[in-house]
Amino acid sequence: MADKFDLKRSEYYYNRELSWILFNNRILEEARDKTLPLFERLKFLSITASNLDEFFMIRVASLKDMVNADYTKPDIAGLTPGEQLEKVNAATHELVQLQYSTYNRSLLPLLQQNGVHVVTEHEGLTKKQAEYVDRYFSENVYPVLTPMAVDSSRPFPLIRNKTLNIGALVTKKNEKKEVEFATVQVPAVLPRIVLIPGEKDETTLILLEEIIERNIDQLFLNYDVICAYPFRIMRNADLTIDEDEAADLLKEIEKQLKKRQWGEAIRLEVDDDIDKRLLKILRHELSIKEEDIYYINGPLDLTFLMKMYGLQGFEQLKNVPYVPQPVPHLQTDRDLFAQIREGDKLLHHPYETFQPVVTFIQQAAKDPDVLAIKQTLYRVSGNSPIIAALAQAAENGKQVTVLVELKARFDEENNIVWAKMLEKAGCHVIYGLVGLKTHSKITLVVRREEDGIRRYVHLGTGNYNDITAKLYTDLGLLTCSEKIGEDATAVFNMLSGYSEPVSWNKLALAPLWLKEKFLYLINKERENALQKKPARIIAKINSLCDSDIIEALYEASHAGVEIDLIVRGICCLRVGIPEISEHIRVRSIVGNFLEHSRIFYFHNAGKEKIFLGSADWMPRNLERRVEIMFPIEEEELKQKVMHLLQVQLDDTMKARVLTADGTYERIDKRGKESICAQEQFCQEAMQAVKSMKENVNARIFVPEEHIEE
Repeated sequence: MADKFDLKRSEYYYNRELSWILFNNRILEEARDKTLPLFERLKFLSITASNLDEFFMIRVASLKDMVNADYTKPDIAGLTPGEQLEKVNAATHELVQLQYSTYNRSLLPLLQQNGVHVVTEHEGLTKKQAEYVDRYFSENVYPVLTPMAVDSSRPFPLIRNKTLNIGALVTKKNEKKEVEFATVQVPAVLPRIVLIPGEKDETTLILLEEIIERNIDQLFLNYDVICAYPFRIMRNADLTIDEDEAADLLKEIEKQLKKRQWGEAIRLEVDDDIDKRLLKILRHELSIKEEDIYYINGPLDLTFLMKMYGLQGFEQLKNVPYVPQPVPHLQTDRDLFAQIREGDKLLHHPYETFQPVVTFIQQAAKDPDVLAIKQTLYRVSGNSPIIAALAQAAENGKQVTVLVELKARFDEENNIVWAKMLEKAGCHVIYGLVGLKTHSKITLVVRREEDGIRRYVHLGTGNYNDITAKLYTDLGLLTCSEKIGEDATAVFNMLSGYSEPVSWNKLALAPLWLKEKFLYLINKERENALQKKPARIIAKINSLCDSDIIEALYEASHAGVEIDLIVRGICCLRVGIPEISEHIRVRSIVGNFLEHSRIFYFHNAGKEKIFLGSADWMPRNLERRVEIMFPIEEEELKQKVMHLLQVQLDDTMKARVLTADGTYERIDKRGKESICAQEQFCQEAMQAVKSMKENVNARIFVPEEHIEE
């Protein structure tokens, strides 16, 4: 095939950043979906805003760094950093316009119809509302504010990253002096949504910045305020850490975190009616180019909509909250280790509760026969029961080793706190390998039993975070397989002592072995297809942008391998290329839960292989992170995973299919059954518990939500 086709041709690939923007557009489609409850649409619009913030702080910032460094090497789609930046700017401006069109023309009128009135200071308040707002300002807001004027003796202040601010032009009273600039930060410590008196049976609210804007003259008593407008900046927040030079990684990251507040300004959001003189000052002081200015017709920073989603009394405008179900094949009145010895246990979150994973650690912490617990932590919740259990285990005299990944983006501060707390409790805390993020999800419990030492292992596709486990779809495996136990020990020895095993029994690890394993498995399907044997690949991942993997998939497709890819976000592979990707189908599912599990299926000439893992098909996962892929080998569990894949491939409600022109289209449901994979999994989980209760008089794992106070 290499002689006939050059698989490195740029037209065979789609740009990573533009593909991500398409993904955020798919989320925005949910906000525009009139069949969804109103408050669910608000939530999705909020998610698009927070996603865009992170995209700018990391990905756009990286492109700007490359342009500033005169780096001109094109990406796999043939675009230089400068060309990417130009296309990204155009696409994100379109996205923002669509966000605010959705907010202003669709969601705001619907809120009004449903008794939620979002007032602005400009449209006028009733006398009663004005009195309430002014009193609220003087009693609650004014004491917190710090107005800052700029003149010859006071330089332009530091405008912190992502903060909402109000800029003003002022002149001294009774003096014909030049116009001066002043600014005040909208305090994040106060609620941005303020409920105020309204009509009966109506919830009326105003945003905090509107209250400040209305009373801004009180902040500059010796001045006349000519105008005042909100603005917000985004800064480069990508940490640059030289780990070889950092004597103490923890201290180095703490130092770098502070720099996020004053990185290079890369985006400026302003009111679309902003005074041109005020904008000119902001542009000059922040060194912002015109293409990096976003003129907003509405409230800046739509992430406040997530707070609005939390308003009480509007349950009829939301989906009925799904409660993760008890795990039917695990019983609470029996020792968990004994149940794992009976066979591997597959967990499917959030459809099934995350509680067995928490119980696994908690039981190990208390069990006198447990000698050691070893675990990797990438992201955990703010009040993590797992952290508490690990600390208790150390206090109980067990050998506890915890790898806390300090470089987990935007969770660095949280993880530093946990690392220090665990160390104080007596845990041995390690920070991973130099230059690599440890993204794998693994727990090893070493237990002394009658027949010797036995190792129990939990492996997962998602983080040890009991909060996000209710929102993200993930799979986990509890096992006491001897071979996996040996591999788990080798993993932690590698992480703590830099000792690489000669070979692995069952696990495949990045960055040294996993990519080669994937390429081998894909090529094996290609060889089977060339030999006229049935050949098929199904992969469910979050992102696909590794060029070596894509080339291998193209070669497999050319040989006749049927390939189905369920890719939530970025996909740089193109479908429908004659003779190259005609056998590849790509779909993306965006629903109420965040699709996060990674599943890999290979037909293998009838001897099917199924793997789960923590890695996506991206260079960063396969070459710059510690990741783990593990097999599902028990036949019953393999069938369960295949069912999960098939239902997602049958989804006609939330799936979008990638087309040859690089766009995504909804499924044509004519003549097809309406299937929403996430809803079906919820129903199946509830039905499984119901059947268990009817057929077996057993106590099963009950989530905290089911426990009565």
